[in-house]
Amino acid sequence: MKAKLVGKRTIKALIYSKDKKDENPRFTLAVNSEKLIPLKIIDVRFQFGTNLYELEVPFDIELGNEYLIYTPQYGTEPVDVTNAVFADDFDEKYAYDGPLGAILNKDSTSFYLWAPLASKVFLNLCDNDNKCTFHELSRGEKGVFSLTLNGRLVGYEYTYMVINNSRPIEVVDPYAKASTQNAKRSVIVDFEAFTPDFSKQKLPALNKMTEAIIYEASVRDMTSDKTSDVVHKGTFLGLSERGRTTREGNPAGFDYLTSLGFTHLQLMPIYDFVTVDETDPKRKYNWGYDPGQYFVPEGSYASKLDDPLSRIKDLQKLVTQLHEAGIRVNMDVVYNHVYAAETSIFEKVVPSYYFRHNDDGTMSNGSFCGNDLATDRYMVRRLILDSIEWWMKVYGIDGFRFDLMGIMDLETMRQIEKLATSIKPDVMLYGEGWNMPTNLPNELKATQDNHAQLPNYAFFNDSFRDIVKGSTAEDRMADRGFLLGAGDYRLGFMFAYLGSSNQLVFSPKYTHAGQSINYVECHDNATIFDKITIANADESEKDMLARIRLLNSAVMVAFGIPFFHKGQEIGLTKFGDQNSYRSGDRVNQFAYVKLDDRYDMSIYFHELTKLRKECIFLHETDPKKIREMVEFKDINGKNGNAGILIDYVNITKYESPYKSFKVLFNPTKETMYYDLDDYEKIIFDRAGYSAAKVDTYVKRLVLQPLSFFVVGLRKGDERNE
Repeated sequence: MKAKLVGKRTIKALIYSKDKKDENPRFTLAVNSEKLIPLKIIDVRFQFGTNLYELEVPFDIELGNEYLIYTPQYGTEPVDVTNAVFADDFDEKYAYDGPLGAILNKDSTSFYLWAPLASKVFLNLCDNDNKCTFHELSRGEKGVFSLTLNGRLVGYEYTYMVINNSRPIEVVDPYAKASTQNAKRSVIVDFEAFTPDFSKQKLPALNKMTEAIIYEASVRDMTSDKTSDVVHKGTFLGLSERGRTTREGNPAGFDYLTSLGFTHLQLMPIYDFVTVDETDPKRKYNWGYDPGQYFVPEGSYASKLDDPLSRIKDLQKLVTQLHEAGIRVNMDVVYNHVYAAETSIFEKVVPSYYFRHNDDGTMSNGSFCGNDLATDRYMVRRLILDSIEWWMKVYGIDGFRFDLMGIMDLETMRQIEKLATSIKPDVMLYGEGWNMPTNLPNELKATQDNHAQLPNYAFFNDSFRDIVKGSTAEDRMADRGFLLGAGDYRLGFMFAYLGSSNQLVFSPKYTHAGQSINYVECHDNATIFDKITIANADESEKDMLARIRLLNSAVMVAFGIPFFHKGQEIGLTKFGDQNSYRSGDRVNQFAYVKLDDRYDMSIYFHELTKLRKECIFLHETDPKKIREMVEFKDINGKNGNAGILIDYVNITKYESPYKSFKVLFNPTKETMYYDLDDYEKIIFDRAGYSAAKVDTYVKRLVLQPLSFFVVGLRKGDERNE
């Protein structure tokens, strides 16, 4: 027999029976094993060897009690009250804004757990000698269970025993701020004793999001390569080590990152994820898009694996050092799904509440990971907001990249913006705006189709990626974009170059260029080197690397926010692996041997960052001003081949050193020529950012194959014939 609550006064009982033995059995409801109430049968259905009874309860079922249903023929069965979370007034009735988690007071420690379906909750508390005691929490308003114990229980470990539907289950605290290995127990930590004051850490001004240059990397990937002398490989501490080098003496790890010139380091997941064994991290690899705990750093990145404080202090140290180097830290967050709903903390504490469901009761799966978080529910939204605040205040996080942001709802994103900007006005907020098939109306999703409703969020621009590079789909790896030699993408390139915010060959994709994350590579899909080896298989490696310079140059100077994946600057490979989320260190690591071979490419990348930072007009976001600023001209070659010249006019009003500025792309295999109206100075060529170093003026430009070129005049320059 099974019994389930289906309405405030309705229970359905399912009895498995081959025969219609008793069409009218007697059902009795026991409340907390004390009060016995007879139930009235209001409907009966017989089908496929089951008898389904719809029963009327003579009062509204109140959560927090244990309900058992009894029949003389079939015995006793707990009533599953999980469906109560789907009631229209559930959030209104149980929404809670008070403290949650373990709270250290002056002379005591308090515990708070939101578990409105539970009949009882117990605390299993273990002291520093691992002596454990059991305590029952008291249920209060809004379904919150609480307990206060004498003493500041710093370092104590604990779990909860939550009894839902008469079944006890052990679970860690959803609001835990620290954890033992593999989330076996939550840990009480006095953060005030050691947390830096991140609000006092000075960083360069960030007036517009388009001033940012984002570099995506994994803690493990940047430090795991055996050819560098990083000591604490694969860890937060390893990434903060200074003075580390490659075999050839080039900078590695922290020093390499700080040498590149980007402004924001986007760290792939650093919250606690599930699929790497924290007792032996080398056994498995995973990117970390499988959340386990939303307030706790990942334990496999700790320098001392068995010390709950190590991961916390190591991450705080890393962020502090990056801030000292003038680099902001963006955190990659996954608030759209968890690793496995059935075994997650949330399902154990409040079954079904935290996950979005389809109309037939199955879990929504727009993430294609088995579940979607119900971000539009009050306590899920609150969890996300509390998590954002915690990472910003306790770890100094400066921005957030939202994985599969299109699964999240608009109102949650608006509230995140309000909260985050109240802490840091220059916080960066951006994400994947794809329209995923989650069970939420399209008009409520945080997709790029709804960009006008999120004007201060940026979106990964898949149009830029596919026009400039070519399709990223596995079955279209041979497709070429404009800079891989497909000249028919010329008009599309112009559209993408302007931040996809102007009416050209396509309608505007975004309200302004500041909403466009311009990229050609990220952790997903093939690297651009692997893409080019298929799409341009007839070319030499030298030409392939020249195309990579060309691609990186376009990303850097286009209107919008430039985004780069680790190793993209030197053309790293993943050996053709297009989904390397668990493919191991050999595939995913930053290969420092390649850096030694191609160190000139990293220097070129740094030169590009200097160019973008100095040219303030490249940061413009207003579509009208951008269109008035830029004129496109074809550079005609043989056999119909064409390059593009981009002439920037009316730029003297910007606080930049230039009064004339022209960008040229030659994505073809032929040398092209272009005659300027007057003499201009070479600003940027294959040697890098040369404007301040040399006084070379030219009138006829010779564009080598696969080249990026900038000419112009600095304020104060006089043309020399």
